[in-house]
Amino acid sequence: MTELARSSDSAAAQYAAARPGYPPLLFDAVEVMADRAFEGAHVIDVGAGTGIATGLMRDRGAHVLAVEPGPGMAAQLRTAHPDIRLVQGDGDALPVASGCADFVTYAQAWHWTEPTRSIPEALRVLKPRGVLALWWNALDPAAAWAAEQETRLRERLPDYYQYGAAPKAPVIIKTLYDGLTPAFRRLQWSREVTIDAHLAHLTTRSQLAVSDREKAAPVLAEERAVLLRIFPDGVVREQYVINLTAVRKPAR
Repeated sequence: MTELARSSDSAAAQYAAARPGYPPLLFDAVEVMADRAFEGAHVIDVGAGTGIATGLMRDRGAHVLAVEPGPGMAAQLRTAHPDIRLVQGDGDALPVASGCADFVTYAQAWHWTEPTRSIPEALRVLKPRGVLALWWNALDPAAAWAAEQETRLRERLPDYYQYGAAPKAPVIIKTLYDGLTPAFRRLQWSREVTIDAHLAHLTTRSQLAVSDREKAAPVLAEERAVLLRIFPDGVVREQYVINLTAVRKPAR
């Protein structure tokens, strides 16, 4: 696991407090693509982190097992959701029995796996016609202020990390496994948060999470000044895009 992959675990408390959740329309879309509801389904949520998506699927009536490799993240999940079963592990070697799950889900986590290992593992633990669902939540680049912020972050942090797997996931899966037919949907939603909450969210991103305070502080200070000019009332209107990929395990 790289330093960037470990960064979320080291910032687990901040992650739990600052990361956005997921709107109901995401889980509605997964149910439509899977042609079954979460209620009563057995879900393996891989890279569950602090349990943001895990708890929402549980609230829809799913029986969820959280799989998380990081002790910091796992501790936050246990605190937030003491009733959800949790095991240590990762998607490349799932510590669960074959054929036990209706869904295997990855909420902003599949990019940390090796697809040649994580896809066969997901297929192994899924029941026939079970569904692997992968999704990523990101600020919508169609919003001019968000696109300009990304440009500034790249300029200030030359090795600024961005997830490249989100729109490529269907192609990656199809290339590796001709027998699978991934479906892709792009969903939009929005929320309003304070500038401080938005900046706290930024600090949970991998490249800022691994930066020392002296390096991150001027970047965040510049962003605060820019955001105050754009949003003088101190409330940021965040627009999000969710890139969702779902693929069904064959019946045989």
